[in-house]
Amino acid sequence: MKTSHITLTLALVALPVISGAQDIDAVLSAIERNNVELQSLRQEAEAARYETRMQNNLGDPTIEYSPFWAKGTDGISSSELVVSYGFDFPTQYASRSKAGKMQREVIDRQYLVARRDLMLRAKTMCLDLVCLHRKQELLSDRLENADGLLALFRTRYEAGDASAIELNKIRMEKMDIAAQMAQVETELESVRLSLQAMNGDNPVELSMYEYPVVIPLPDFGAFRDSLLAGELEIMASEAAVEAAEQEVRVNSQNWLPQLQVGYRRNTALREASNGFIVGASFPLFSNRHKSRIAKARHTASCLQLEETRIQAESRIRSQYDGMLRLKEMMDAYDVELMEETLGMLRKAVEAGQLSIIEYYTEADAVYANLLALSETENTYHKLMAEIYRNSL
Repeated sequence: MKTSHITLTLALVALPVISGAQDIDAVLSAIERNNVELQSLRQEAEAARYETRMQNNLGDPTIEYSPFWAKGTDGISSSELVVSYGFDFPTQYASRSKAGKMQREVIDRQYLVARRDLMLRAKTMCLDLVCLHRKQELLSDRLENADGLLALFRTRYEAGDASAIELNKIRMEKMDIAAQMAQVETELESVRLSLQAMNGDNPVELSMYEYPVVIPLPDFGAFRDSLLAGELEIMASEAAVEAAEQEVRVNSQNWLPQLQVGYRRNTALREASNGFIVGASFPLFSNRHKSRIAKARHTASCLQLEETRIQAESRIRSQYDGMLRLKEMMDAYDVELMEETLGMLRKAVEAGQLSIIEYYTEADAVYANLLALSETENTYHKLMAEIYRNSL
């Protein structure tokens, strides 16, 4: 084997220092700046915020001018000018202003949820890149090992100490490795292109192929309380409940009249009279059932909040248990033992104590375990990203 797992890890950690490469956090920061979908979501949220402000705009004044003609009179005999302005009862503006502020809070919370989900997708892709790169390194080690064995057994074959079957076995091993490496490279390119698309079609160079630092899990009670306190869906649902409650208060004032004031000027030949307009419009029919609608929506928001909390607690419990199981699985793998076994198998086959068929039977089992460990690590870190997604 070309190098040990520990040596490879140290080399990969040193790589960013040499090349100025990006780690996962740097890639996520770039995506947050450049992602077109996120820019669109920000503009949509901004438009929605302005719409809530428009709901409490003052009305527009109206101007009416009516000229009149009469027989025996040249031109206009009389005219009427009316300038009026209608507005709601003053307390309604204050109530709607508060409701608008709460609606904007809901919009902001919903945007944060959408942003978090997008950043989680990007981080998951970065974690897949780390996993695929490690698979690539493992396959490169296997290929180098096969090349060395092929050279050794070709010499033995020429000397009559090895069979054509053994040579063919090594060639088939190389063929299998080459196919796997092509598959991994295809997957790597696919993930890179997906990340590039998320980065506004700007190239993404993740060269620090290391997983984030593992955070030790506390006891479940503290773990659950900490995550629930920062759960963005719960915060968005709480904001929606508050907004719906304020909407009930707004609609409870719908019985208040709309007021109208204005100025009127009437002219008749050379005479003119001026006056004021004072009026009110009583909403006897236009606001029918609005209070019931607002109350029903408030009840629905409360139920949705409760459902969100139940789902969040269930998910956290499941994720916590999953993290414990995955940690146990990773701890069960002894990397040093597997690497030592591969080294011993290589020495045994070189010394002629083991046939190439027996070697690959044993070595394939070890490589399968190393690959399983890589997959388990990837699953573990994806689950970790999902658990701590609200901190992205």
